[in-house]
Amino acid sequence: MQREAAAVREEWLGRALSVRPADRPAAEAAVSGLYRLAGFDPPRFHWVPSPLAAFETVPPGMRQRAGGAGVFDGPAVRALGASLARLRLDLDEEIRRHCSGLAGLFRQQVQFSLATSVRGTLGLAARSAHDPERAAGTWYDRLCVSRIAYFDVARRVAGVPFAPEHVRHLDLWGAALSSAGWWWPHEDVCTVSERPVAVRTEVCGDDGEVRPHAPDGPAIRYRDGWDVHAWHGRPVPSWVIDDPAPDRIERETNVEVRRCAIEHLGWPAYIEGAGLRLVSAAPDPGNPGSELRLYDLRPETRVLLAVNGSVERDGHRRRYGLTVPGAIRDPVAAAAWTYGLSAEQYSLLARRT
Repeated sequence: MQREAAAVREEWLGRALSVRPADRPAAEAAVSGLYRLAGFDPPRFHWVPSPLAAFETVPPGMRQRAGGAGVFDGPAVRALGASLARLRLDLDEEIRRHCSGLAGLFRQQVQFSLATSVRGTLGLAARSAHDPERAAGTWYDRLCVSRIAYFDVARRVAGVPFAPEHVRHLDLWGAALSSAGWWWPHEDVCTVSERPVAVRTEVCGDDGEVRPHAPDGPAIRYRDGWDVHAWHGRPVPSWVIDDPAPDRIERETNVEVRRCAIEHLGWPAYIEGAGLRLVSAAPDPGNPGSELRLYDLRPETRVLLAVNGSVERDGHRRRYGLTVPGAIRDPVAAAAWTYGLSAEQYSLLARRT
């Protein structure tokens, strides 16, 4: 049953991260059906090429609202959210009645895995299009396919007999969430984004979770040219991918962005380009066969260059740098400091991770 559940998960992940043009008739029919179930007449549809365009354009017949107010709240949003909540409660009850023993497996392997993947990719792109708001996160969580996929696997794999009206409602949400990109409902009009034209990811979890990553261009790109760059799941400015030069790295104030840029450039190239002075080197007692190298970085600060004790998914051991106080001159003591240990205690480690 785990294999069947994994197959359903991959099917929904493929739908969520699809780069095919939106199926506009299917999306409009599904959203219209959801509006009716929520007590509203079907809306007019305003299609945009990207989530950013959804916040930069005003649907015909609507007035611009200051600061994007009402984008994630309003009668239509609340009604659709309440309708979905009722559906979830009803379906959860059927799952408890017919396959409660499998619910935990399906949640972990399907729902939680998909939530991690979608929030970290298309969710990341949507949040990058505007200032993060709690209401925004709530709406994007509703539009994540993870919960719909959870109910789908319960129906298809465990054979939970949902009522016909629940199946129709579930299928409408499934079609609305997998026929196009993100959408934002108002009472009379619904803004819908096209899908991206490129989504580049890497596997990052044991249940098939993925995160955005591209070493040579945007990780997510839309047809209007708007894009998001990412390094192993971390959104970064485009220069980190396109031109991670030592001087630009030195000017960067965000520690995580600096780390990503240095990793992309490579520590040897960064050390040479930045002209860092080697203070001392020593074998790493916590990682036999590897070396610790301590460099001057800036006043009162040094950087310890070490090799990860664990193997990455690609079979390599990642080289990384850790900043340590400038008063430390011994690389073993510097490594110990990062673990809150003395140099003697660190030297007794069998292998660090």
